[in-house]
Amino acid sequence: METKYIFVTGGVVSSLGKGIISASIGKLLQARGYKITIQKFDPYINIDPGTLNPYEHGECYVTGDGFETDLDLGHYERFTGIETTRDNSITAGRIYKTVIDRERHGDYLGKTIQVVPHITDEIKERMLRTPLASPEGDTKEASPRGGIEGVDFVITEVGGTIGDIESAPFMEAIRQLRWQLGRNAINIHLTYVPYLKAAGELKTKPTQHSVKELQGMGIQPDILVLRTERHLDDNVRMKVASFCNVNMECVVQSEDMPSIYEVPVNMQRQGLDAAILKKIGIPVGEMPAMKGWHDFLDKQRNATREVHIALVGKYDLQDAYKSIRESLNLAGIYNDVKAKLHFINSEEITPQNIAKKLENIQGVVICPGFGQRGVEGKVIAAEYTRTNDIPTFGICLGMQMMVVEFARNVLGYKDANSAEMSPDTTHPVIDLMEEQKNITQMGGTMRLGAYDCELIKGSCAYEAYGEEVLVRERHRHRYEFNNQYLQEFENKGMKCVGVNPAAGLVEIVEIPEKRWYIGTQFHPEYSSTVLHPHPLFLSFVKTCLGEIEN
Repeated sequence: METKYIFVTGGVVSSLGKGIISASIGKLLQARGYKITIQKFDPYINIDPGTLNPYEHGECYVTGDGFETDLDLGHYERFTGIETTRDNSITAGRIYKTVIDRERHGDYLGKTIQVVPHITDEIKERMLRTPLASPEGDTKEASPRGGIEGVDFVITEVGGTIGDIESAPFMEAIRQLRWQLGRNAINIHLTYVPYLKAAGELKTKPTQHSVKELQGMGIQPDILVLRTERHLDDNVRMKVASFCNVNMECVVQSEDMPSIYEVPVNMQRQGLDAAILKKIGIPVGEMPAMKGWHDFLDKQRNATREVHIALVGKYDLQDAYKSIRESLNLAGIYNDVKAKLHFINSEEITPQNIAKKLENIQGVVICPGFGQRGVEGKVIAAEYTRTNDIPTFGICLGMQMMVVEFARNVLGYKDANSAEMSPDTTHPVIDLMEEQKNITQMGGTMRLGAYDCELIKGSCAYEAYGEEVLVRERHRHRYEFNNQYLQEFENKGMKCVGVNPAAGLVEIVEIPEKRWYIGTQFHPEYSSTVLHPHPLFLSFVKTCLGEIEN
């Protein structure tokens, strides 16, 4: 069939959960046998989120082909299992840069460059013709008719809120595409219905105004998803339908759920996927069973025990470590426990208070990051967990601080450090990669994307992966383990059990004599999905759980 396009927009306020709704739509359509892909268009002028502060934008998610993207792509992958690429994340910065580069090259033959049609045409081009990832992870080229070969549905989420100045070109592009594609394109608009406690009423006026503004841009929403903390009765939904020119069956509510993974089931229960198919003119058929998803939810609901895991990092913001948090939650569910996560600010850690801060903690994740701030706290945490045999998982910078701690306190190099933190150290056990030394640009210049890692048989990591020898994981860093010190580490008990076979770079370190003390230079959290949680997280949580059982 011809490719169908679903445009997801948001109104009233930001952070309503367009990413979760988009991922849920993708999951429901997948369950019906359709091949889908999801793309995110962000109106900000940055080329990508790679240089954004996590306090500004949450974590930076990295695709397998090495592109720094918005964290919503993590939701897309966790829900649907597709492997996204750089073509699934587009910013206004990339759009404007492409147009400006073409103008400088002379491609427009002296024409005056304007937002309409040049910027909007580039947006439409990206929405329609860009190669995107299929559910199998293969890249599919644009077909001659302008659709995407092998993909039945393209779900396009537009960041920001209706009325934002920077969103206007994207709304105009959607308006034009709605006319060009006819019934092959629909708009789903997510809004907010607040509850005024003093009045004891749910208020639909913000939704009405949001839809009115969307209509003023020439876009009539086909389906409304109403974000609410309170259940909306049929009278409220009918009122919204009447004032917004939307069928009653196309007004769906998105209530607060115990877990984001309940959202697809809630949307299916209200017939969101059926409404989409009807609007596009496809027979609805039977409701899919989604057995695997329901089995997962049953495990989540039935988990009664808790495992307490500390996240040691410097960003006291939930979204800054979003993929790590979700990977731990998923691993907990598959181990039949609830993972209770406790953030510990590494800037506040001292040798005197570390024991108190880790009291009643069954496992510790030393989080990734960049820069000097908070790293000494991570070193102190690594020493405490190593000497007290507390299961420890260091990721990227976390792994590097585990190496630094071992060099200082076991190898005896008291000034050992990462060259990132101390360029003049006489023992740079973590050093800048050779190919990074002449790079001056910050954005998109790190070691990014998926690389092979060869595991040492018999290691804890090898057993966690299910005795696989060669795995492929995603990276985001500039500094590496310094192989000049490799033999010294090995001789003293920290083993390098995962190595990139092409470059010889160390990817995984562990101390076999400890119950679970592993550091990875890569980011395993990027590869963990609802139906396929990452084996390292599964193994880590299982070991933490053993602490409870013992």
